Amino acid sequence: MVILKPVSTRKFKVGPDGFPCQMGDRQENSEQTAQPRGFEALKIHTLEHKVDVALWTTRLLTIFFTLAYFIPLFGNPYNAYYKVLMANAATSALRLHQRLPGVSFDREFLSRLLTEDSCHYLFYSLIFLYVAPVTFALMPVFLFSVIHFSSYSLTLLDLMGHNSWWGARLLISLVEFQSRNILRLIAFSEIFLMPYTVILIFLGKAGLLTPFVYYHFLSQRYNSQRNPYTRNMFHELRNAVEGMANKPNMPGMVRNALMSIVAFTCRLAPPQRPAQQ
Repeated sequence: MVILKPVSTRKFKVGPDGFPCQMGDRQENSEQTAQPRGFEALKIHTLEHKVDVALWTTRLLTIFFTLAYFIPLFGNPYNAYYKVLMANAATSALRLHQRLPGVSFDREFLSRLLTEDSCHYLFYSLIFLYVAPVTFALMPVFLFSVIHFSSYSLTLLDLMGHNSWWGARLLISLVEFQSRNILRLIAFSEIFLMPYTVILIFLGKAGLLTPFVYYHFLSQRYNSQRNPYTRNMFHELRNAVEGMANKPNMPGMVRNALMSIVAFTCRLAPPQRPAQQ
């Protein structure tokens, strides 16, 4: 006598390996492998990436205090100026901790330290912390914070969900689209601040050593291996000034003055370091 077994009512589906699998099992597996979203995912990410989140926070503070300096709705704008520089110094110190976690007191470590962009801007913050408020000095700090804050904010928004905060995503996309022009503007402001520090001496807003200290900062930016925009901007400005001087209708006195400025600037240019392997 043949006994017929009842047919299972569970549905089957061909899996990615070509073998049939039960749909219920696949749903359970997908639920187990699904990553958490929302505030729970944000909490986990914060605990696993404490330094990155701290950098995001200090950059947010830099942006906030810059806006508070230009739009003094809350507090004293004079205090906001120095808080911008202190927040930027904290960002640079945290970034240095990421890039160079081990500290050693030798020549090799000092050489590596001076090649880091975060070391340059830690030095930059210290320069302008000890002079009277210079509004233009906030531009490089603010723009760098906007670029890096926007980039990491996109990571945090993805943790919240791909369709969350579409307005913020639009603003981030605009910053990323204009990132090259922003970096060029930062490079131009770094160069422009060099003669401006000399003017600050005559205005009584800076000490005699400020231009010399800032020249050291600008030399480090010129030799930066991770950010060539300052070096490229020097080249663009030189071509622009020489093109202006070589115009047929340019007076001879002005032409000589422009070419003298170019020659003087070229003599001050530091020798380029060989690229690190």
